[in-house]
Parts: sequence; C-alpha cells; structure tokens
Amino acid sequence: MASQRTPRAGTAFPDLRGDGRLLRATWHQERQVVVLSLWRDNVCVSTFRLAADEVPDLIALLRHGLDEAYDAARERVERVEHLTRPSQAG
Repeated sequence: MASQRTPRAGTAFPDLRGDGRLLRATWHQERQVVVLSLWRDNVCVSTFRLAADEVPDLIALLRHGLDEAYDAARERVERVEHLTRPSQAG
C-alpha cells in the first residue's frame, strides 16, 4: 500500500529583477524542513534546506528588517508633514 504524502504548504515570490526569477518557499512537514528554491524560467537552479528549528531565527531577521523599514518610512512622512504644515504663528 502506497503511503500518502502530507500536502506541502508553499508560496512563490517573484524577483524584482524579473527575467522569470522566483523564490519558492515550501514547508515539508514530514522532514521538518523549509526548502527555499531559486527558479529561472520554470527551472529550479538551486535549493536550500532550512531546519524547522532555525525558521524562528529567519523570521526574526525578516521582522527586524521590516520594523526598521517601517520606522524609517514613518519618520520620512512625519518630516514631510511637518514641512508642509501651515505655520501656527499669529
């Protein structure tokens, strides 16, 4: 009797450079790994296996970078709003 495979959860992200480049991230529950694969024109050109217990470190890195980007954007908006706000002098 053939064993049934657990469905894989995954997604693909297009590269900003275009040219058919993608990063695919696929969770493999049965092996407790996330596979990150690089694709070019529907051909897998490289893979990287990240152990499930290392995923929180990757998430923390991404979260930290995103927090910094949002903080910088918020500061830019506040500076622009301050410069464009009518003077309250009277």
